[in-house]
Amino acid sequence: MIIGSGPAGYTAAIYASRANLAPVLIEGPQLGGQLTTTTEVENFPGYPDGVEPFTMMDDLRRQAERFGTQFVSGIVTKVEFAAPVTGNPSPVTGNPSPVTHKVWVEDTDLYEADAVIIATGASAKYLGIESERTYRGRGVSACATCDGFFYRKKTVAVVGGGDTACEEANYLAGLCEKVYMIVRKPYLRASEIMQQRVLNNPKIEVLFEHNTLQLTGEGKVQGADLIYRKGEPDEAVKHIEIDGFFLAIGHHPNTELFKDYIARDAEGYIITHDNSTQCYQSSMTNNQSPILPGVFAAGDCADPHYRQAIVAAGSGAKAAIEADKYIKSL
Repeated sequence: MIIGSGPAGYTAAIYASRANLAPVLIEGPQLGGQLTTTTEVENFPGYPDGVEPFTMMDDLRRQAERFGTQFVSGIVTKVEFAAPVTGNPSPVTGNPSPVTHKVWVEDTDLYEADAVIIATGASAKYLGIESERTYRGRGVSACATCDGFFYRKKTVAVVGGGDTACEEANYLAGLCEKVYMIVRKPYLRASEIMQQRVLNNPKIEVLFEHNTLQLTGEGKVQGADLIYRKGEPDEAVKHIEIDGFFLAIGHHPNTELFKDYIARDAEGYIITHDNSTQCYQSSMTNNQSPILPGVFAAGDCADPHYRQAIVAAGSGAKAAIEADKYIKSL
């Protein structure tokens, strides 16, 4: 069973189906995953001229389908991951007897599997203003590494004041004419070295104590209205002209559904064993904790650092290979 239809999920399906594991992939609420919220993919190997995200994800899906993956439309609403039964080894291999993991789709359809690969991804945090949705994919982005190239020699804004925001502002400054940083606090929360890189970069202008009211533009982002010290009587609106608006206020891994069964870190990312994709049992957070047999995590739901399609795809391949090895050991 594979939960999620992004690069990690589809790649896991390709590898699992070629290994004759009869994978069933639950596609979830967003077919193709978070990647489909961007405009064009230029940094995924194999597409020298770039590719539309829906086209790329359809290519991956068709490749998995070719080898026999079964696709199920719907949202996983409940899981029951079985812990290993101790003292009851398999008479064939001597390993713990196989356990059956259960997954419900839309509360009604029950699926049972020997192994489950969680590839539910992570969702970028947004400000919640209406114009973000209006311009999403038309100037609004949550990934500078993914979309910064399209704003070469242009003016952009980055929202946030932490390490990620500073890193993305510096990255964009290497491509863009000017970068505004919109910071709601009177200081940066980033590490000292990241602060200095931002403050010493002549292309970056930090707008402290500003919040975004709305984005403006004809069909695409062309400007932003900001408010200074929101809530004060003398608050004044400031308009900046920009071509791109980048959110760098964090991501939320889509893992809440699994919290009773597998270990997660403080931000909700799934903790995996060493350099593998194997999951720990819930409430366990170190390398001495029990592994939950047959449950694997791949992609952004277990990756707070890279959040790139190619990295997610690689981890999906790892998860399928490890699931294959696990099932054959039973």
